[in-house]
Amino acid sequence: MGPDVGPDSTGAGRLDDRVLVTLQELQGRIAFNGLRRVLGAHPESLSRALRRLEREGLVERTDAGYRARTRAPSVDSAMGTRARPLALVRIPPGTSPESILGRLSGRWFGTLRWVGVIERPTHRLLAWARRDGSGYVLLGIQHGQLRVYAPDGSGPEDVAEAEDAAYELLGHALGMLRPAPAAEGVAYLRAVPGDGSFPPSDN
Repeated sequence: MGPDVGPDSTGAGRLDDRVLVTLQELQGRIAFNGLRRVLGAHPESLSRALRRLEREGLVERTDAGYRARTRAPSVDSAMGTRARPLALVRIPPGTSPESILGRLSGRWFGTLRWVGVIERPTHRLLAWARRDGSGYVLLGIQHGQLRVYAPDGSGPEDVAEAEDAAYELLGHALGMLRPAPAAEGVAYLRAVPGDGSFPPSDN
């Protein structure tokens, strides 16, 4: 009897299916811990599931995480009907989208835990899971606009929680849009003569 066959083999199969569907839905390079948070899976069980899927040629491991080799045609994409935009902010002219995404990528923000990168035909999305494992939020930049999305919830409470998470992410993202302080940002105070005139120039 092989290591993956036994009383819990049915449960293992269900986890394999969930892993594959999640990777197909997200369509990107998903970090191991990000996948674990989204699925609420035990690390050892998830490792075994990923190894099985790799052996079957359904999943591949990259330096940036895991991704599905195939896409399920019946699964909506993360930018389709399963997700809705919650906020849109125009980024300042001359700001590099890649620099913003690079500063946000891989970081944790408050109750949001890093999941991974979702590749789209024209741009990338970054994904974070909520700490309680109840869903994820997405952020992307397209046409000079920073956009935050959240999957549709099944009820008002789910929608409210998704919106809270999305606005939390937006707050951190907006912080990235603030101009960086000047490199020589040190102020020097000089005594002013008693007559109120300005001190002589050093030049």
